[in-house]
Amino acid sequence: MFNRSVWSIVERFAKIYPIISITGPRQSGKTTLAQALFSHFPYINLENLDIRLQAQNDPRAFLARYHDGAIFDEVQHVPELLSYLQQIVDESPQKGRYVVTGSQNFVISEQISQSLSGRIGMLTLLPLSMNELNFESTKFESVIFRGGYPGLYQRNMNPTEFFPSYIQTYLERDVRQIKNIEDLGLFQTFIKLCAGRIGQVINYSSLAQDCGISHTTVYKWLTVLQASYILFLLQPFHKNFSKRLVKKPKLYFYDTGLACSLLGLEQESQVETHYLKGSLYENLVVLELLKARLNKGLLPNLYFWRDLAGHEVDLIAEWGGSIKAIEIKAGATLQPNFVKNVNYFCSLSPESKGYVLYPGQEGFYANTTLLPIRSLQRLLDE
Repeated sequence: MFNRSVWSIVERFAKIYPIISITGPRQSGKTTLAQALFSHFPYINLENLDIRLQAQNDPRAFLARYHDGAIFDEVQHVPELLSYLQQIVDESPQKGRYVVTGSQNFVISEQISQSLSGRIGMLTLLPLSMNELNFESTKFESVIFRGGYPGLYQRNMNPTEFFPSYIQTYLERDVRQIKNIEDLGLFQTFIKLCAGRIGQVINYSSLAQDCGISHTTVYKWLTVLQASYILFLLQPFHKNFSKRLVKKPKLYFYDTGLACSLLGLEQESQVETHYLKGSLYENLVVLELLKARLNKGLLPNLYFWRDLAGHEVDLIAEWGGSIKAIEIKAGATLQPNFVKNVNYFCSLSPESKGYVLYPGQEGFYANTTLLPIRSLQRLLDE
C-alpha cells in the first residue's frame, strides 16, 4: 500500500465527526485507505447486488446489523442510507463510527447536504501525487503518461493495458445506469473530444458541433464526467479589475494518464512530441496543487484569469487571505515572456505575489519567484 498524504487528516476527522466520507475516482485507493485505517469495522460493498437490494428494501434492519460501525463502500448506489445514518448518529454521536466511500460526487454531496450537514467529515481522494509516488525523475513525461492510479503501479501494468479497461468499466458500470445516455459509443467519443481540449476555455458550441449533439447534451454530459471524477472545470477568477474578463471555465482531467490514453498515446516518448505536451504538463501541475490542498482537507481555491485583451494567468491561488498568480511552463529554459502576464496581473492586484512553475532552477526574475515543480510545497506554505 502507498503512503497516502491524507492519512493523518482521516484520523483527525475520525475524532471529530461520527461519519467520514471519502469520495474520488474509481480505483483511486478509497477502499484500501478505509480498510487500512478502520480494519476493526466490517466492510460492506454496495456494488454487490444482493447486499444492495437488502439495503434498499429494508434500510433500518440492514443498518441495525452494523450498529457499532462499518465501512459502506460505493454508497452512491443506495444514497438513502445516509438519511437513516443521520438518525442513528443523532441518537448516539459516537465519533468515527461510520465510513462511507463513493465515486459519484454529486449524488453523495446532494444527499449529505440534505441530511448530514455538520455530522460528516468530507474528504476527496484523487490518484497518487508525485510525492506519494516518490517520483524523482526530471522526465515529467513519465508521470504524465502513466498517471497516478495505484493499481497501475501495484500490478506493474502498462498504461495501454490499464486505461482502456478502466474506461470500458466506467462506461459499463456508471454511465450505462444514467438515463438519457443510451449511445455509449457517442459518449466515449465525447470524452475523447474533451481530452483534446485540455487546458482550454470550454467552447460549448464547438463540442456540440464536433460530437453531433445539442448544447443541452454537452452540459449534461460534462456534469456526468465531473460527477464521476473523470474531468473537472477550473473556474475563472472573478475579481473585477475594471477589465472585461473571460467567464467560461477551463477543462482539465483528474488523471493525465487517462487523458493520454484518450488521446491515443501508446508510448511515453510520444508525450514529448505531442501538440498537447504543454497542456498535459499544465494539467499535471494543476493536479499536483489540487491534490496537495485536498490531502490536507482544504478547499482548493484554484482559479484561472484571462481578460478579453489576451492577458492570461494559468492559476490564481487564493489561500490564507493572499493571492498567488502562477504561470505554468513546460520549458526548462527561462524566457522573458514567462513572467509577462504574471507581472501584468500583479500590477492590477499589487497585493498579489507572482510565481512561475517550470522544470528549471529556483530563482527570482522581474519580481517573480521561479520554482521548480518539485518545490510546490514552498508555494503551498507561503
